[in-house]
Amino acid sequence: MGVVETLSLGFTYLSPLGAVAALMPLGLTTAGPPSIWWLVIAAAGQMLVALVFGEVVSQYPITGGIYPWARRLWGPRYAWLAAWIYLCALIVTITSLSYFAAPFVGRLFGFTPTTVQTFLIAVGLLLLAMVFNLSGTRTLGTVVRIGFYAEIVGVIFCGLYLLIFQRHNSPSVFFDTMGAGGDAPYYQTFLLAALTGLYLFYGFEACGDVAEEVKNPGRAIPKAMILTVVTGLFSAGLAFIGFILAAPNLPDIVRGKVPDPVSAILEATVGPVGTKIFLVVALTAFISCTLSLEAALSRLIFAFARDDMLPGSRKLSTLSAQGAPRAAMLVGCAAPTLLCVWVLVEPDSLPRVTSFAVCGIYMCFQMVVFAALRMRLKGWRPGGSWSLGRAGIAVNVAALVYGVSAMLVLIRPGDASLAFVDRWSVLIGLGVVLVSGALYMAVARPWRRSTAPSGDALEAAERARAARDSVPTARTEPASVDS
Repeated sequence: MGVVETLSLGFTYLSPLGAVAALMPLGLTTAGPPSIWWLVIAAAGQMLVALVFGEVVSQYPITGGIYPWARRLWGPRYAWLAAWIYLCALIVTITSLSYFAAPFVGRLFGFTPTTVQTFLIAVGLLLLAMVFNLSGTRTLGTVVRIGFYAEIVGVIFCGLYLLIFQRHNSPSVFFDTMGAGGDAPYYQTFLLAALTGLYLFYGFEACGDVAEEVKNPGRAIPKAMILTVVTGLFSAGLAFIGFILAAPNLPDIVRGKVPDPVSAILEATVGPVGTKIFLVVALTAFISCTLSLEAALSRLIFAFARDDMLPGSRKLSTLSAQGAPRAAMLVGCAAPTLLCVWVLVEPDSLPRVTSFAVCGIYMCFQMVVFAALRMRLKGWRPGGSWSLGRAGIAVNVAALVYGVSAMLVLIRPGDASLAFVDRWSVLIGLGVVLVSGALYMAVARPWRRSTAPSGDALEAAERARAARDSVPTARTEPASVDS
């Protein structure tokens, strides 16, 4: 894949249009129109993380992303735990996304999905994504590019059209709480809407998950990560602004009197035909997002298994004739499908498991950021072809501060009126994943079977710089094929 396909993979994983459609109602009913500022906060913070990841992947353009980066920056045990958290969070994210898509299918075809129908739609979406994934890297690149274009069309339609031709509110509403939160201090109310932005701005790391399938990955992937965050902010912000300024009944939406704000705004502004067009575009975005997530999960499983760190590693690390990890892809579809079965039996469990996913992703991100900072303090100067230079350590520290702050916001307990499990669902979810991972590590000790390199960032950076310095310049005799 080239830069465009790699960007498309990260962008469709991020899926701004789908995230705005799913989470804008949460932001408006929780904190009112100012909830849009979470998009800016999350994008700025995640840009710092993307810059750190860019330096790491430029030195280590290895399939699997989080796992090999943590392994080479720290060691196999640390990497195993980071990858375990990431794997669990990805499985939950894929499951929740497939369930989020079900109401859009219902609206498009004019029915309200039952519990069983929602399950069947979710599983159907997972299987469709798996079929595309099994078709090979070229198909993956083509489909995510189609999803990328669909998202852009959706942004133009939902954002620019509503903003230019259907505006009913003043931009000043983005500084008007409209009574959200009642008598509570507004900063508390604003923090409750954090998921509006924090859920949206991850996915750029997927660009590095397929590093060995990208042309010139040391330069292409950092660019794709940065562009993913920038285009994600632009498109999500435009859609968010368009919807809010076009809402003819915004105060009612903030008060929670409109059960489906997105459909209500579209019906009132562009009519039934425009709503159908939006639903088709949104479903295309959901399909490409699921495809990107399954691709990221399968590459993580493959990288994990290639280092003999999972049960059944020999099978999971095999490649097809086209170079695709088909066994890992099947597991990447089967695991979310099994979780869908659990949600079918226990429908109330979906919000609880979903609440863990975002914090889990942020935790494993920060494990890589922290490992990079630790290595910098030991003298590491990234040896890839893309580097921040002297600004690297300042960016690294800022990224860590942002990530830890975001995690503290995410694990804050819910409203006191909620049951204990619901109030502390994020922390409980993290605890279950961490304890189960630690128990497996203690019993199986998977790192003992692995002989792959680890903790060699300093040496690898020096080797990379030495190799570049040894390449003759244009004024000297040209390098041989071997060199």
